[in-house]
Amino acid sequence: MDSESSKELLLKARAGDPAALDHLFHRYRTALQRWAHGRLPRWARDIADTEDLLQETLTQTFKQLPRIDVSEEDALHAYLRQAVINRIRNELRRASRHPRRAELDPEAPGASISPLEAAIGAQKLQKYETALASLSITDREAIIGRLELGLTFQELADAMRKPTADAARVAVTRALVRLTALMGAGQSE
Repeated sequence: MDSESSKELLLKARAGDPAALDHLFHRYRTALQRWAHGRLPRWARDIADTEDLLQETLTQTFKQLPRIDVSEEDALHAYLRQAVINRIRNELRRASRHPRRAELDPEAPGASISPLEAAIGAQKLQKYETALASLSITDREAIIGRLELGLTFQELADAMRKPTADAARVAVTRALVRLTALMGAGQSE
């Protein structure tokens, strides 16, 4: 089944083929696991492990296969990636407020590309990911929290245990300066 496209596997899974569904699950789990690693900040990991979060997100999303519109080959991957981001946001909100567990809305529309990809472009996304991985954990969490998860500075201050929203803003600004320098250093290649 490795030679089959995700689109073909999705059609088979919709028709009730359990092997196709299993293959889709394992194909995307590996790729999303690599991508999601480190996206759930360490302060929220005692609430949910990244692996558990990914497993639950994929399970819930694949229950909605008949409703998922995949007109392009990479659309399912983008949809799943957005579902993981939505789930991380939910976990962060839950961790900061401690309310009852809220499930990810399986009918929430997924974007074909993330806002981050639209802002910086697919080619620069690889430079961004590489530079982000080179930063300290604190800088990485500040950038991911603000840019990818869309946290307010106050939410970020609470999450990062900063005294004020302004302190979180300064931390994000400094982290972005370091990230920009790392990305700029790779342009001469």
